This record gives sequence, C-alpha cells and structure tokens, in this order.
Amino acid sequence: MYQVRSTGGMLIERDGKMLNVDPGPGALVQMHRIHYDVCNTSSLIVSHCHPDHYSDAESIAEGMSRGGWQKKGHIYGSPTVIEGQEGLGPALSKYHLRIVEGYHIFRPGDVLDVDGMRVDIMKAKHSDPTNVGFIFHTEHGTVSYVSDTEFTEEIAQQYVGTRVLILPVTTPMGNRIKYHLCTDDAIKFIDIVKPELAIFIHLGVVIIKRNPDNEARLTQEATGIRTIAGHDLMVLDVGEELTISDAETFDDEWIPNTSP
Repeated sequence: MYQVRSTGGMLIERDGKMLNVDPGPGALVQMHRIHYDVCNTSSLIVSHCHPDHYSDAESIAEGMSRGGWQKKGHIYGSPTVIEGQEGLGPALSKYHLRIVEGYHIFRPGDVLDVDGMRVDIMKAKHSDPTNVGFIFHTEHGTVSYVSDTEFTEEIAQQYVGTRVLILPVTTPMGNRIKYHLCTDDAIKFIDIVKPELAIFIHLGVVIIKRNPDNEARLTQEATGIRTIAGHDLMVLDVGEELTISDAETFDDEWIPNTSP
C-alpha cells in the first residue's frame, strides 16, 4: 500500500516469446506506454498471492487469449495463486484459468519448460507460505528473481552460480521488516551468491526516501559486486555483456492491433 512506484513485474523476451512475471499494479498501463500489445504474451508466471504481484494478472490472461476468443497462452502459479489456500487466494478466477490453453501449479524443486526456457522453482520464506523464487536459464547464463523473502543462508545458497541476481530489497539499511529483505540482508545475500550483477527491485517508500541508488552503492562497496537500484521501465539485456537501458515510452493515445 506504500509502494509509490509501479509494481508491474517484468517482461522477459526470449526467442520471440514474451513471458510476463508478477504483473502488479500499473503493469497494463506501463505496457501501453511502451506500445506493448498484451496479446503478444505467451505465458504468465505469478510467484504468490499478494496483489502487488498479481493485480493485473487477469488482464494478462485476457490478452493472451484475445479476450477469451482464442485458447492461447499458459499460466504458472503457486498453490495460493491457482487454487487458494488457508483463506489466501486464488488470485485468478476459474473463468480466467479456463480461457487460456493451460495452467500449472508449481512448488519448490520443480523444473518448468516455459516456452522452451528452463525455469527452476526455488524456496522462499514469506507470509504467503507458497511463495517461490525463480532461476531463468538463458544462452548467456542464469538470471534469478528471488521474489519476496526473508534472508536465510539456505535460501541464498540456492542461487550460487547465477549471473544476474534480482533481489526484492524493500527497506534500507537498519530497517528490517518481517518476510522481506533490507540492504543489510542484501549484502549477506550477494556475498554468498557472488553474481556478476545484482539489481534491487520492490523498493518500498522508506528506501525510496532514503535514496535507493545510495543503498545500492553501499552494497557494491561492501561486496565488490556491481549493484544497481532498479527503476520503472528499466531494460536489462543479457548477452555477452550485461547492459542496462530505458524502454522507449510513448504517451500518446495508442490503439493496439486488435485483429485476430
């Protein structure tokens, strides 16, 4: 409720396929700003049943299936997301699960084939007990999205060997809250994993007021690992080099191509 930036998750492009991960508030609007047609989405992944990770998921499902007229696209989610558990969820209605080509419930230890890309499902420690993290396998190394979690050595050890570590660092140094990471935790996490690049995301209002770029700089100084604070519409290109840029935005009245 105090995340002042968009919490729209990530779009992953690989071999012409588009994967939408954790589309929270603002996802659909931001996709329109970059002239991305949600109907081009191949698959949707939702890590857990909290609205900052799923609020726009049903809109993505409608896009994948062209409003329910075509049985297309796949949805992957934790048990709370797909079925609901102990009063939490589900995040998607039975209707939205029915209009896509298929859906799958994942748990830690699973290995998925998502549009030809291997995705490993990892443990997390969060207030949604079914929450997970992900390792995405690319031709140029692995990219890991940890998702919301407390720090434990066991959780960090899962990601050793990853090239890019995407960490949800919700609060700044000295301001730890339950079930989330602060900058102190991020330093310990990165020290264990030793990635080539660490990216802070899921920045709460306190770390934004404190200056997330400075928190990333302190982390880089402490670990010796290149660390940056993510921002809305940031683009990461994973090739032989890791490059960061900004997506081009268009604030005009854009009408997507709605032909079948």
